[in-house]
Amino acid sequence: MSPASRYITCAGYEIHVTEWGAPDAPAVIAWHGLARTGRDMDELAAHLAAQGWRVVCPDTLGRGLSQWGRDPLHEYCLRFYARLAADLFDQLGIARAHWVGTSMGGAIGTVCASGLFAPQFKGRIQSLVLNDNAPELSALALERIKAYAGQPPAFDTVTELEAFFRQVYRPYGWLSDAQWRRLTETSTRRLGDGRVTPHYDPAMVQQFTHHADDYLIWEHYDALDIPVLCLRGAESDLVLPDTVAAMHQRGPGARGLLQVIEVPGCGHAPALNVPEQLAWVAGFLQRSAAPGEGGDAALCY
Repeated sequence: MSPASRYITCAGYEIHVTEWGAPDAPAVIAWHGLARTGRDMDELAAHLAAQGWRVVCPDTLGRGLSQWGRDPLHEYCLRFYARLAADLFDQLGIARAHWVGTSMGGAIGTVCASGLFAPQFKGRIQSLVLNDNAPELSALALERIKAYAGQPPAFDTVTELEAFFRQVYRPYGWLSDAQWRRLTETSTRRLGDGRVTPHYDPAMVQQFTHHADDYLIWEHYDALDIPVLCLRGAESDLVLPDTVAAMHQRGPGARGLLQVIEVPGCGHAPALNVPEQLAWVAGFLQRSAAPGEGGDAALCY
């Protein structure tokens, strides 16, 4: 199964999305991590589409094939990403959807589902998968991410760039050689001097310098009254065990709506590309679905 590639206008910007599955099927939004693209979700999207879901995988502003922000200070932040997401729903005619988010994508899903930034979202997100994301992140890990994301290197060849990606994203867990090659080819742009570098706008790291607490979102998490699945990389330095323990005591955790799975052999963040991880996400979505969604009859959460 191959995706459809589309360009739509959201918040005044051209945003690239890949779509999988039938356009009239129940919707899942699959949103990538900080310095990545929607193509990271290919394996998950193909798996879910085969089970009867419509899966929409955006490239965030400043990433992949989407336009870059004109005002990095005010646009590379969760509040503006929620505005992009609201327009995405409207442009694609999506009334309600489930949300799967890796890292930053999980945070965007959290602030959308809470309705605090975008009240029009309240009740429109039916369930939330946080792939190695939480309402509070390790400060040391955030510093590590800023160090490599804010100053992307440049290489003479794509082969060298792939070697860099294999090192930086080793915590993703197992990827086949073909998957590493696709990750590289969908994450590359060529500079004016002919060298290659990661695809994203380096200014997106201003989210951390000008919005220091942007990822401290307990208020949004506490407002959630939907099923939440947290996939924590067992070796993650971003989502700490103490934070997960607090998640069980607050918001959806206190309401009995939180499930946490430790993903062995992964750090930040599981690639969602192997059968076990795909089954966890698909099973959670099925349990969270309304009757008639996603193919089989929905199960109680």
